[in-house]
Amino acid sequence: MPRYLVERTFGEGLGIPTSEDGARACLSVVENNTQAGVTWLHSYVTEDRRKTFCVYDGPSPEAIRRTAARNGLPVDSITPIRVLDPYFYFYAA
Repeated sequence: MPRYLVERTFGEGLGIPTSEDGARACLSVVENNTQAGVTWLHSYVTEDRRKTFCVYDGPSPEAIRRTAARNGLPVDSITPIRVLDPYFYFYAA
């Protein structure tokens, strides 16, 4: 499955509370993504909470854009990515 980095900007900052409401919001995103074969792996959030960098597995950038729209999430860019494991080089020699 292809992997992508999805960059998002939140003008007012990302506001997911650390509560039951926040858990429900995240679960809703995960469930909506599943319907399109998209998996949210994890995200990095800037200190001011205005930008996120999210790692997704999915069939295509279009599938990720569709699920983002369904979830009410912005998409600035979607970049195909691969894992680079620096420790691989220590063990491959």
